[in-house]
Amino acid sequence: MKIPKLRWILAAMLFFATAVNYADRQALAVVSDRIRAQFAMTEIDYSRILAGFFLAYAIMYAGSGYIVDRLGTKKSFSLFIGLWSLAAMLHAFATGVWSFGICRFLLGLGEPGNWPAATKAISEWFAPRQRALGVGIFNAGSSVGSALSPPLISWLTLQYGWQFAFIAVAAVGFVWLAVWWVLYDTPHKNKWLSQKEYDEIKHEIPAEEAVKHEDRPKVDWGRVVRTREARALCLARTFTDPVIYFVIFWLPAYLVKERHFDQKEIGQYSWVPFVFGGIAYMLGGYLSGMLMKRGWALPKARKRIMLLGALCLPVAICAPFAPSAALAIAAICFITFGHGFWTANLQTLPADLFPGHEVGTVAGFSGMGGAIG
Repeated sequence: MKIPKLRWILAAMLFFATAVNYADRQALAVVSDRIRAQFAMTEIDYSRILAGFFLAYAIMYAGSGYIVDRLGTKKSFSLFIGLWSLAAMLHAFATGVWSFGICRFLLGLGEPGNWPAATKAISEWFAPRQRALGVGIFNAGSSVGSALSPPLISWLTLQYGWQFAFIAVAAVGFVWLAVWWVLYDTPHKNKWLSQKEYDEIKHEIPAEEAVKHEDRPKVDWGRVVRTREARALCLARTFTDPVIYFVIFWLPAYLVKERHFDQKEIGQYSWVPFVFGGIAYMLGGYLSGMLMKRGWALPKARKRIMLLGALCLPVAICAPFAPSAALAIAAICFITFGHGFWTANLQTLPADLFPGHEVGTVAGFSGMGGAIG
C-alpha cells in the first residue's frame, strides 16, 4: 500500500514529535509552584534543577547532530525520543531536588536530538524552496506543545495529580516512536512512497541520499565546526535561543508571582503566546519560500524574514510595565511571534549550506550554542 503526500505526513509527524518534546520539557514549569511547595524548594533549588537540564542539553546537542549523521535519521530519532520519553516518565517518581535534577539531566540528554534529526529529515525529503516551510512546520510543534501543555497538564494535575501528568504526556512519545519506526525511511528506499510523489521530488532532493549509508563519506566533526558558516550559525543561536527558553521556563512562574495566577488561570491563559509562535513558524517558512519563488536569492530571502522577526522582539520590553496581565501576555506574544520568523529560517540554513551527510552535525553544533546561551 502506498501513502499519498507522504512527505507532508512525515512533516506532520515531526511537528507532533516536537510538540511532545516541548510538552515533556514544559511539564515541570506548569506544575513547578505545586512541586516547589510540596518539596520545600527555593528558587535557587529550582534554578539548579533547570541548570541540570541545560548542562546535559548543551553537551548532547553537539553530539546528537553527529549521532544523527552516523546512525541515520530513522534510528537516531527513535533513540532520542525513546530516551526523553523515559526520562519524562521518571519525573513522576522523583522525591526531591536531586532526583528531579537527575530526571532533568536525562531529559536534557534526549531532547536536543529532535532538532538535528528533524532538520536532516526535512533535508532528505524537501527541495530547498520548501525546506523553510518544512522546518517551520516541525518548529511550530514547539509552540503547540507549549500552548497545549499548560491547560492539559493543569487539568491532569487537578484531576489525577502531577505524577500522572508526567506519565500521560511521556506515554505519547512511545506511541509516536512506534509509528515512526514503521513509516520513516529516505525517499529512495521508502516502501510507502508512491511512484508519482517520488517522481515529483527525486530531482530536488539530495542525490547522495541514494547512496548506501555505509558508503557515504564519514563526517569530520572537527573540520565542520571550524567552518565560518557553522560558527556563525552557532553564534546566532547562542544569542537568540535563550529568548524563547526564558518564556517557556519562566512564564508560568512569572504569572504566579507577579500577576497572582493560580493553577487554573495558568492553564487558561499561558498558552496564548505559543499560539502566536506556532503561526509565525509556519508563516515565516512560507514567506521565505514565496520570496524565492519570485526570484529572490536564497540567502536574501532567509535574511529578510529573519529581520522582520528580529524587529518584533523589542516590544516585549513593555511586559513588566504593563498595567494588566492581559497586556503583559500581549507583549510576550511579540517574543514568540518574532522568534518564530527568525527560527524557521535560521534552522533551515544547515540544510542550505552543507551537504546532506553533514546537516545533522551542523544543526547539532549550532543548537549547542543556543543551549549554552
